Amino acid sequence: MISLDDIEDMTDLTREEIAAIAEHEHIPEADATLTGEYLMHIHHGPQTVQKMICEDIRDALHADDVAHAKALYAVLHRFVSDHPEAIRGSEG
Repeated sequence: MISLDDIEDMTDLTREEIAAIAEHEHIPEADATLTGEYLMHIHHGPQTVQKMICEDIRDALHADDVAHAKALYAVLHRFVSDHPEAIRGSEG
């Protein structure tokens, strides 16, 4: 039987990036894994994931959850480092 860990290991995303997508979309992590994998392979999809993480950071700050915002910023930093095509305005 395939586990959630197995599914997550088959994507280009980290567990934290998948969790950010799940948080943003209000869906289970299994569904977020599939959504994220799909987005990473379509035109402007990585930019969409980057936007989701940025919106999660904004929401955390609006909720005065600075610790969560900092954690999400670390996720964003790694994401754009691993996927430079996600930066807005890139030719990716």
